[in-house]
Amino acid sequence: MSAPVTSGAFSSEVDTGSRQENATRQKTGANGVCSSPRSWKRDVKVGLAAFGFGAFMFGAAYAAVPLYAMFCQLTGFGGTTMRAEKPADRIIDHPIDIRFDSNIGPGLPWRFRVDTARQTVRAGETHTMTYTVTNTSNQPITGMATYNVAPAETGRFFNKLQCFCFTEQTLGAGETREFTVVYFVDPAIAGDADARTANTITLSYTFFRQNQPPRPLAERPGTAGSRTN
Repeated sequence: MSAPVTSGAFSSEVDTGSRQENATRQKTGANGVCSSPRSWKRDVKVGLAAFGFGAFMFGAAYAAVPLYAMFCQLTGFGGTTMRAEKPADRIIDHPIDIRFDSNIGPGLPWRFRVDTARQTVRAGETHTMTYTVTNTSNQPITGMATYNVAPAETGRFFNKLQCFCFTEQTLGAGETREFTVVYFVDPAIAGDADARTANTITLSYTFFRQNQPPRPLAERPGTAGSRTN
């Protein structure tokens, strides 16, 4: 017959079990998952890597537009014309019809016309075309012109020595102004299998209205001449 267990022995066993349980919790954590210095260091590395990747993607998205524009200007992709510092070094007997197109974007009360709708040139010749713009409203307005060339494969052969595009132009009420574009078609077009078959190249300009800064309070409509008694 076994001896009865005293209360002191039972309390000692409970204390021993509690200490073992606390030690286990300290090793494994409250959720039962083992936590160690190696684990939190790995979490920090993963977090830093994710942050770095996000920053890289944000920077890439921010730079995408100017990089794409630079790419188009360097290659003529999408009908973007080329900027030239000097005229062509030769002229060849390769006639091309150049058609000039002028357009106005929505909300811009301007009249935009080209002096001559079409010119026939030889590759390598330098030519000038004049555009006339009139602000038909009763207030100053700022606009900016964009351009494109069609067919797209001829864009890298259409070179501009002078242009008024991508520059803000402010015209006063009723003001008329002339803008010129000086250009030539690169003689290398005759050696390109895709572009040499183009008999007509269209240079198209479109003026768009630019956002205007807010007027001072004293100049807002209905406030001029008002007084407080």
